Amino acid sequence: MADYQDEKIDKKKRSFLIAATTVTGAIGAGAIAVPFLSSMTPSERAKAAGAPVEVDVSKIEAEAMITAEWRGQPVWIINRSEAMLASLKKNDSSLADPNLDVISQQPDYCKNATRSIKPNLIVLVGICTHLGCSPTAKLQTKGDMGENWSGGFFCPCHGSRFDLAGRVFKGSPAPINLVVPPHKYINDNTVLIGEDNTG
Repeated sequence: MADYQDEKIDKKKRSFLIAATTVTGAIGAGAIAVPFLSSMTPSERAKAAGAPVEVDVSKIEAEAMITAEWRGQPVWIINRSEAMLASLKKNDSSLADPNLDVISQQPDYCKNATRSIKPNLIVLVGICTHLGCSPTAKLQTKGDMGENWSGGFFCPCHGSRFDLAGRVFKGSPAPINLVVPPHKYINDNTVLIGEDNTG
């Protein structure tokens, strides 16, 4: 009888030890895997240095904007409607650089009427070219920007105004257009900011 009880107790201990060892092993494996998997994503230092950033653009509604981060800077992606695109040409006479003569402000593949690869989607660095403030999106027409406003961006720090292609209006303190960063589409729904096909 005593031998049977000892055997029963041993089985319970054995089951407990196996379970405890399995749990401890799983925790240990997880602790090893997390840093390993984390090492495969760009570090904060790499991101700050300019590591490319993937952004899903599939859920940006028409006339809406999302903000991503690249090189520690805000990057705006705006889904412009047909009406927004139509308004771009109307601003040409009021702009400081409507023909994009300052070539450093956008890659060659965005030196076009929409300053973009896909006409409706524009990618802009959200930093004012005057003193580095961050302008406010004023995408809707009129409103607090006045009757003639057809949508764009306004920098409240010193009053610079930009249209929906990031082109600066004459008379603004900002001397040049907003920057279009290097980018490319890796599929219909994903833009890669910080890398293009030219390199």
